Amino acid sequence: MSRICPKCGKEMSDTAKFCNQCGYRFEERQLFCLWCGAKVESGDRFCPECGRSLSQGGPGPQQNAGWQNAGQQNTGQAGGGFTKDEFISMSKSGVGKFVDAINDMTGQEGKTDIRLRELVSEVFRRHTVEEREELFISGTKKTTPAPENMTADWPNPWLFARIFLMFLVVFAGLLVMILQFSNTNAIPGAMFIGALIVPFSLVIFFWETNIPRNISIFDVVSIFFIGGVMSLIFTLILYGYIYVGELNYTGAILVGIVEEVGKIVVAGHYVKKRNTSYILNGLLLGACVGAGFAVFETAGYAFSALLYGGIPNMIDVLILRGALAIGGHTLWAAISTAGLVIAKGERPFDRKMYLDPKFLKFLFLVIALHAVWDMPITLGQSVHLVQWVLCAVAVVIVLVLLSSGLRQVSAVSERARRQKRNANM
Repeated sequence: MSRICPKCGKEMSDTAKFCNQCGYRFEERQLFCLWCGAKVESGDRFCPECGRSLSQGGPGPQQNAGWQNAGQQNTGQAGGGFTKDEFISMSKSGVGKFVDAINDMTGQEGKTDIRLRELVSEVFRRHTVEEREELFISGTKKTTPAPENMTADWPNPWLFARIFLMFLVVFAGLLVMILQFSNTNAIPGAMFIGALIVPFSLVIFFWETNIPRNISIFDVVSIFFIGGVMSLIFTLILYGYIYVGELNYTGAILVGIVEEVGKIVVAGHYVKKRNTSYILNGLLLGACVGAGFAVFETAGYAFSALLYGGIPNMIDVLILRGALAIGGHTLWAAISTAGLVIAKGERPFDRKMYLDPKFLKFLFLVIALHAVWDMPITLGQSVHLVQWVLCAVAVVIVLVLLSSGLRQVSAVSERARRQKRNANM
């Protein structure tokens, strides 16, 4: 067994006190059991305190050993046997591979290019009434640009942030009415607005990033309300055939299947109705349905919390579910609907597309995200660690789809311009 000099990297015997290459002095090492922290000797096979095998622990300072070295900090190693820089590098590599995998699923040529700075560059700038009105008139026959006139630059959405702040101020005002003035008439409004803040703001974000500009704000609001209610009805119909019972691991999977299928059936109706082939349209249509689903569901949970736990519980539910809505139903439905549009392509819509592997990959992905979200995982439960990680994953997937959608618009626009030039020759 050997030890590595942390200063020059020379391999030495395990009993060496000094490095014969650079003179580094090795600290006397005290070993501890990774399971309970008790002191152990280097030759021990089992911990004298807890009895656990010392050969089954994670990689420590010595290969396949279930104990750790008290002087390990001197080598710059983490408990997992690699440095902080190595951990960061591994994490970036893992995220990069995940991004590439999602990008491949979209079928669009080119690498993913995510420009977060451009997505928020206009949020904190002043905007005129004319700019706002110009946004609201988009999506009509007169204002929808022809394919050759579409620009595929990264969008600079800003209205969604204003919508978010507006609803946040309204929600705060309603809470003041409830808590300071004991006005119970404000409770229904607080339930609805509290549930609405994040999901509807996300819908506006997807509407602003819909570069084809072919869906009006009226259609967005209509799909949000009607699509949200219809997706809940379809979900309840499915629950009539699929019994979930206890929300254990199996129950969580069933919930993921039922609710994601209920949403995609309704979103698929709007994809068929508009006969769209744009990934960005799929993101927007799915977000509208998912956001409506999320708002009505959260309002229902808030009402139940009010009945059984009072006003404080209602507020807690609204705040927690509102915060976590950044990566929940709205994004899941947006992802699966974008997958359906990818499977559809430029062909007329057909029900068989629900069985297309291109779509099923995205559907299974969101079912997995939803199922893990609901699973009774205790790790980091007090801070909802699992849910926050899943939010981050969903956001990354959406950003990859947004990048792919922009590349698709660029290809469509270039093809249209080329066809127009050929027609004029």
